[in-house]
Amino acid sequence: TNTAANDAPDIITMEERYLREYADRPAMAAVARRAENAYVGAPTGILDQSASLRCTEGHALYLDCRSGAGSAVPFKLDEAELRLLIIDTRVEHTLSDTTGGYAARHEECTRAARELGVDALRDVEDLESALAQLEDPVLVKRVRHVVTEIHRVNAAMGLMRAGALGELGAVLNASHLSMRDQFEISTPELDLAVETAVAAGARGARMTGGGFGGSAIALVPESRLDAVRTAVSAAFAEQEFTAPSLRAALPSQGARRLH
Repeated sequence: TNTAANDAPDIITMEERYLREYADRPAMAAVARRAENAYVGAPTGILDQSASLRCTEGHALYLDCRSGAGSAVPFKLDEAELRLLIIDTRVEHTLSDTTGGYAARHEECTRAARELGVDALRDVEDLESALAQLEDPVLVKRVRHVVTEIHRVNAAMGLMRAGALGELGAVLNASHLSMRDQFEISTPELDLAVETAVAAGARGARMTGGGFGGSAIALVPESRLDAVRTAVSAAFAEQEFTAPSLRAALPSQGARRLH
């Protein structure tokens, strides 16, 4: 029997075959990004593709978009009795529009880095010194947002590692204000979603994605979910905005083969 088993062909499951063939998920994300850049024409980075492919249940993905290095950081919202409420404003945005706001922000950041003599704005070490070198007030805003947002990301990772998930709300709020006022990619619907969610009991909230539409996320105690949903829906109706879609979520596993 043992001899027969040893001589038998290697039998693997579909899941094992998938893992063998597609183990290099960073490479898969890079291919997906090239498809968006070269064929769709959207000047996107690699964040969304990496999140879709590399996230694991109960964790946040801490991603270095330059090197592609990433690590899973514990983000146990269920244990903290918290949820992420996804608020889809139903405001459509087109990231592939080469004359639109998304492409403009990409060009502004590239131009600011060139004027500062760095490869990318992440390489700015002394923010105040960098801002003093820029004459264009628009570029000043863009640089201030990018550099301070990197610090906010690192602060959020520190809070996650410490298990202080409730304290993330203040970081989310600061991030939204910066995207609204410095990067200028929010919309009235996104601002209303964020402000209403926080007023109704969310620990914090921010718009997410490329801006100019799309969704916001709010960090909400389980006990306040219904109240926040009701408040946001009512606020949108009062302003005669399209009714938003609201969905509570937990950090989950990324894309995988389903049997």
